Amino acid sequence: MKILAIETSCDETAAAVVEDGRVALSNVIASQVEEHRIYGGVVPEIASRRHSEAISGVVRQALADAQTGISDIDAVGVTYAPGLIGALLVGVNFAKGLAMSAGLPLVAVHHLRAHIAANYLAFPELEPPFLCLVVSGGHSHIVMVEDYTHFKVMGRTRDDAAGECYDKVARAMGMPYPGGVSLDRRAAQGNPNAFNLPRPRVEGSPYDFSFSGLKTAVINRLHNAEQKGELLNLDDLAASFQQTAVDMLIENTLLAAKDTSASAIVLAGGVSANSALRAQMSDNCSRLGIRLFYPPLSLCGDNAAMVGSQAFYEFGVNPAAGLDLNARATMPIDNSINN
Repeated sequence: MKILAIETSCDETAAAVVEDGRVALSNVIASQVEEHRIYGGVVPEIASRRHSEAISGVVRQALADAQTGISDIDAVGVTYAPGLIGALLVGVNFAKGLAMSAGLPLVAVHHLRAHIAANYLAFPELEPPFLCLVVSGGHSHIVMVEDYTHFKVMGRTRDDAAGECYDKVARAMGMPYPGGVSLDRRAAQGNPNAFNLPRPRVEGSPYDFSFSGLKTAVINRLHNAEQKGELLNLDDLAASFQQTAVDMLIENTLLAAKDTSASAIVLAGGVSANSALRAQMSDNCSRLGIRLFYPPLSLCGDNAAMVGSQAFYEFGVNPAAGLDLNARATMPIDNSINN
């Protein structure tokens, strides 16, 4: 079964053709990073306009790269939630029009479910159940993936997402957008023990995260130093921040794995590309005898191949979406997908 998938939840216009949920025949991405770098972050109105301009060409290229015509496609999958509402609407409406004109079923896909499915493309042997840490610019979740379409949220952030915290700290330190990538590079040159930073806990919710206090502590350090005319070693501060954030992510995930007797842990989302998170989670899982999976860097960020993978599994369980499918800015990962 071949699915043409479309992803426009933020600032990447993407399309892909995926076969049987496991093989990406094509994966085309039109990035807007350079344009948004001017503003230090994604400008929703600009993102929506660029999606409108790029989506037709991106879809055509995805079909061409897969050496596939629309007549060979069995369904159209599209991210409909969560994300920037204007950006999502571009992809949803394009997908609805394409599906209707081609007489194809339309499959609604949750963005976070798709991030998890990126691992199915990289690891043919990976099957649920498993525990997944989903970390991105807008989300930080610990999820028990019971099967391909059933998810149980065990922990989530109570305030900032990990990726959001990275970006805001990086911006405060004068690093270019995207901040998470820049901070990861600077942290590799610093001493992770140079600064003692807080590690907030959520009382009564051992799997939940709280990153706002960590973010505020770093920003306050920077402001205090500036007011006193002191120079901070930014490499050391970046390394100390990253070590603290990674420790928090790993500690809660491993606790959830212990309490659920999970034999496999999966990383997903943009922050799963972080070098320290990958290396230290790998060390911990190896020590504990837990299998660890994380996607290649090309599949960590937003892309349509992951959407096509999840669409394959959603198509076998949920009814096809109708022309009344609407985009949604927010949607829990454990909600049943509906129209």
